[in-house]
Amino acid sequence: MARTESNIFENGTLAPEFSLTDTVTDRTMNLHQLKGNKVTVIMFICNHCPFVVHVNPQLVKLANDYKDKGVAFIAISSNDAENYPQDRPELMKQVAANLKYPFPYLYDDTQDVAKAYDAACTPDFYVFDGELKATYHGQLDNSRPGNGLPLTGEDLRQAIDAILNNKKPIEHQKPSVGCNIKWK
Repeated sequence: MARTESNIFENGTLAPEFSLTDTVTDRTMNLHQLKGNKVTVIMFICNHCPFVVHVNPQLVKLANDYKDKGVAFIAISSNDAENYPQDRPELMKQVAANLKYPFPYLYDDTQDVAKAYDAACTPDFYVFDGELKATYHGQLDNSRPGNGLPLTGEDLRQAIDAILNNKKPIEHQKPSVGCNIKWK
């Protein structure tokens, strides 16, 4: 598995709008329909990446922990499903059902959304405030496949809590690390 770090996404940048198919409901959804009242977390993930497989339990836990606090989680897969068939939309739907994702799992067939966010890896995490201004772009926590550190979601939790508690964004944001997005 190739280790790729996330690119820089400046705090204060407005979340690029998108309209994508939710593989769970087969409905087209856009950012403004899905955003949270207070916080929106956008995650670029996929089905097969070992880094995503590793963090999936914490993603579900985080989304469930914050769902009643005005926080929305949105998962997007932008991988080339033709060359990586395990990331096909019908399999995304199965993964979402099996793992009980409490968030939409959208498919970015054109990869335009990944490009708009300058996403580089899976997983890649972005946190936006109620006005959809970026406050965090970085790792979930220090846990990686095989490093023995527990999944805590600590960094992402701190970023979300900073907004909910009207505090400044985390000053030192560590990049996420994962598999590179599978570009067409």
